[in-house]
Amino acid sequence: MIVKMKKVFLLIQKSQARNALDNLGVLGAMHVENQRIPSGCELNEISEKLGLIEQARSILSAAGEKHPAKYIIHKSGDLQNVCRHIIDLQKRYDQLREYSVTLNGWIDFWESWGDFDPAQIKTMREKGVFIKFYQIPKDKLKSLPQSIVLREISTQGSLINCLVIAEENTDIDFKELELPKISLSGMKNRLSEDAKIMVNIREELSEQLIYNADLISAEEALLNQREFYSVLNGMGQAEEIWYVKGYIPVESEDLLLKLARQSGWGILTLEPDENDLVPTLVRNPGWIRLIKPVLKLLELVPGYRELDISPLFIIFFSIFFGMLIGDAGYGAVYFLLNLWVQKKIGDKVKDKSVFFLFYILSFCAIIWGLLTGTFFGQAWLSNIGIKPIVPLLTNATFVQALCFFIGALHLSLAHGWRAMLKAPALSALADIGWISVIWAVFFLAKTLLLGDPFPLSGKWLILTGLVLVLFFTNPQRNILKTIGAGLGTLALSLVNNFTDVVSYIRLFAVGLAGVAIADAFNSMAAGIVKKGDILTIVVAALVVICGHVLNIILGPMSVLVHGVRLNVLEFCSHANVSWGGFAYKPFMKKKEN
Repeated sequence: MIVKMKKVFLLIQKSQARNALDNLGVLGAMHVENQRIPSGCELNEISEKLGLIEQARSILSAAGEKHPAKYIIHKSGDLQNVCRHIIDLQKRYDQLREYSVTLNGWIDFWESWGDFDPAQIKTMREKGVFIKFYQIPKDKLKSLPQSIVLREISTQGSLINCLVIAEENTDIDFKELELPKISLSGMKNRLSEDAKIMVNIREELSEQLIYNADLISAEEALLNQREFYSVLNGMGQAEEIWYVKGYIPVESEDLLLKLARQSGWGILTLEPDENDLVPTLVRNPGWIRLIKPVLKLLELVPGYRELDISPLFIIFFSIFFGMLIGDAGYGAVYFLLNLWVQKKIGDKVKDKSVFFLFYILSFCAIIWGLLTGTFFGQAWLSNIGIKPIVPLLTNATFVQALCFFIGALHLSLAHGWRAMLKAPALSALADIGWISVIWAVFFLAKTLLLGDPFPLSGKWLILTGLVLVLFFTNPQRNILKTIGAGLGTLALSLVNNFTDVVSYIRLFAVGLAGVAIADAFNSMAAGIVKKGDILTIVVAALVVICGHVLNIILGPMSVLVHGVRLNVLEFCSHANVSWGGFAYKPFMKKKEN
């Protein structure tokens, strides 16, 4: 349920602004809407410090295993210097790592030339002996001038590593190689020394983990300060009077009024109008809140004036999950994986709803798999005489009809909900009309795709629906305008209703594909294992495991693509939910450690 909000204006004397925000932050109920872009040296300084801390923490997160003992509060005198030291260590490490890549490249190239001192080559040039390095194709050696001395050092494919020795600075028709700055042995020594330094740097970075708790605490304090100064510097200003605009839940209005009286603030509370950008606060019972992780993952927030579809979302999403996965074995795997992850990291996760959601989804997959007789595939159970609990669910025609029925029901609930919110306005009848159209479309889909005869009731449904939509979409005194609005809506939405109902057949198609893949791998393995030797048995086991692992990985992806789509697009388009909202985030003053 979306909580009703009140729009609030607080008028505060400029000299009391900081103290007022402290008190307002303690209340922690007002979502503040800045009246101007926050700026100022305080915010710049805080952003700079946060940047250092975030960069340092990112480096430490990869520095090594974080033992709980290393999370003690160290209370460093200057955490900014600690951050700069950590960043400098990482920069030095990155430089050495990049240089080691370059050194390895040089070593690979010059290894075939042997070890020599480039400084000695330069000294000999100064004394009139010119030694130059070339890579020359083997078939071109005979074309070189007879006046030069050529020494072949080694061969690299079709190229000959050569030294050209002359008493004059003689050039030939090949590109001279640039000498390295140090010898081959020097490169290898440098590489070895740098590797030791890199190990020491990693160890020193690991030692900096003792500051991790300090950095976390400092980051939280700075975020708190940034929020405070953002609100302070974003306040509206009219000479000596500063003001704050925001939104509060209706149940917090009395507390804010009491605080305003005690603090001597001017206060005005109003109902939000149509042009206000009101934040959305959603409150639901525990079982409905289980869908919150999915909405958070997709970053979906309903608008303040839209429907909160969470109750229907979790019900139908669970059904879709069961049908799309469609295998009791896979459901059991998801259940066990979820149980293992919860035991591993459950204590570190504040919101446990994600675990309970996956338990429910896993059970839905298990239930559908038991009903259809699918356990790591379907055919092998049938071959050994194990029948599904509901054999009708293995009939393709029946399941397709069931998908159309689920679609019609899902979309009807969307329009029914809208009609309830519009009642007693006459426009609610238009949604009742769309429900009639949807069920007529359900019968039409069965006729066109499954070959069922179109019933007489379907004709009355479509006729009733068209009349209601035509006359009550936008009822006005002018009958022509009313019909015109209805015709426009019908033209845009009538075909969409058919395609939306038919789109629910994806539940059947994707679920069937998953079962087909499982059966295909099982069949391949059965064909291999018939040979009977140990090697073929191992290969068959690998085929089965790889096939089912692939299905287990692709299953949740199909749910995200199809199960979420049916809720977020098809259903929401009929419920008129555009997900155009933003979350309610009250201004709060957090306690500093």
